[in-house]
Amino acid sequence: MSNIKVFVADDVNEEKLAPLRDAGFMVEKRIKLSTEELAGAMKDFDGLIVRSETKVRADLMDKLPKLRVIGRAGVGVDNIDVKAATKRGIVVMNAPDGNTITTAEHTIALLVSMARNVPQAHAKLQSGVWDKKSFVGVELNGKTLGVIGLGRIGKHVAKIAKGFGMRILAFDPFVSGEMTKDLGMEIGTLDEVFSGADFITIHTPVTDETRGIVGKDAFTKMKRGVRLVNCARGGLIDETALLEAIEDGMVAGAALDVYSTEPLSPDSPLLKNDKIITTPHLGASTTEAQEGVALTVAEQMRDYLFTGALRGAVNAPSMAAKELEAFQPFIDLAEKLGRFQAQIMNQNAIAEVKLEYAGELAEKDAAPITRAFLAGLLRDVSARVNVVNALHIAEERGINITTSYTQTRKGTNFDIRSSVATAEAEQTASGLVFSNGEGRITEIGNFSIEAIPTGFMLITKNKDVPGVIGKIGTLLGEAQVNISRFYLGREAKGGEALAVIEIDSPLKDEVLENLRNIEPVNVVRQVKL
Repeated sequence: MSNIKVFVADDVNEEKLAPLRDAGFMVEKRIKLSTEELAGAMKDFDGLIVRSETKVRADLMDKLPKLRVIGRAGVGVDNIDVKAATKRGIVVMNAPDGNTITTAEHTIALLVSMARNVPQAHAKLQSGVWDKKSFVGVELNGKTLGVIGLGRIGKHVAKIAKGFGMRILAFDPFVSGEMTKDLGMEIGTLDEVFSGADFITIHTPVTDETRGIVGKDAFTKMKRGVRLVNCARGGLIDETALLEAIEDGMVAGAALDVYSTEPLSPDSPLLKNDKIITTPHLGASTTEAQEGVALTVAEQMRDYLFTGALRGAVNAPSMAAKELEAFQPFIDLAEKLGRFQAQIMNQNAIAEVKLEYAGELAEKDAAPITRAFLAGLLRDVSARVNVVNALHIAEERGINITTSYTQTRKGTNFDIRSSVATAEAEQTASGLVFSNGEGRITEIGNFSIEAIPTGFMLITKNKDVPGVIGKIGTLLGEAQVNISRFYLGREAKGGEALAVIEIDSPLKDEVLENLRNIEPVNVVRQVKL
């Protein structure tokens, strides 16, 4: 009998916990405990399984000295402080594929219900009124479905919708047009999806870039009478702007399963508008999905606690602790290079990634560093992306990954050199880990530089003429933005110059536009690391 203990704090399917019990683990299930009660109940437990109800924050972890792994029976880990867990050496794992089918099917259920006014007609008939005239719907056949985000759920929604005879017009900056042709759909810009779709469904994670992606400006670009579905994450649609667009007649209807604040307040105006269908975050709520995620996380947790094998890990590469410690500076640098490249490339559809390793990395298996780079590069693609599944996500997106090893640096100054290519352009960025363990960006394109990749960074390219740096500094000063570090590089005297400016706060769009209007300035990019 094993002395490993696993605590189940939410209502997870009991039968699907069998892999833990069969392995000889002690499994205790008690739900609806407060943080204090939970801390007291599981002080000597190795593992914790939760769904979305239990909040696992740093203060709880501090009271659980034996805790080694947290398993989320589902996909989202918003209720778990992953950063705090990582700092404490606690693995966080989820069941990333458990809700693909059920969420896609719920999206389609809302799509059809919205097109035919099913909930409204049902409510009217339940009240004793036979009313056919008020609920004339629209057909899906022949209509255009705009799909924002082509992860697994988005692709499955598109597949089902094609069965209704719908044309699929999709936007995903990380998916190439060639791949979407193979899937029998068209790829477009976000504005093209807004303007061309009769129905729009959203399937992206919530990030700084996607929050409010469907807002006031977006509604002005849409067809009059468009209908929207959101079964992804609250915050993707600006709810106030949505209500205004429905009131103006721009939007004919919406079907929402997720909200900016959950649970939804009984006083929410979303509940009082008869053109909006609402469900209480039911996307993953099927018997099959709940059983599937419970079984998956139980098997993953069993394997990790028995052998150290990592599957579905959100915050840890699969390697031994000693090896991880030696690799950590390179992993950190690779992840930041990936984030840097993603933002420099402006999130265009990536077709190819080349990674070259030099120095001591040339004598090691750098696969964990490759995964770290891809996790940084693709972070905004999907909530599922992490160092464990980044290669798989890249493969899903049709991105070609190649790695090479250089025994000597050939006069260059890098441990990691990355090249990211789209159909239109290619961008290189390199980095070096110094003897103190600090990683720096040492090359951007043809420019040699030594920049610490951290915080908010402004990247500019300009003609190498006098006065440009002064103008940039003046604009930043007028915007009350402090410069903490300033790095410069140039190809040749009188040619093109590069500036990497570390700033204390992000720049507003109007400041970025003013910088672009400086005559010698060719490129302006803002990066957050």
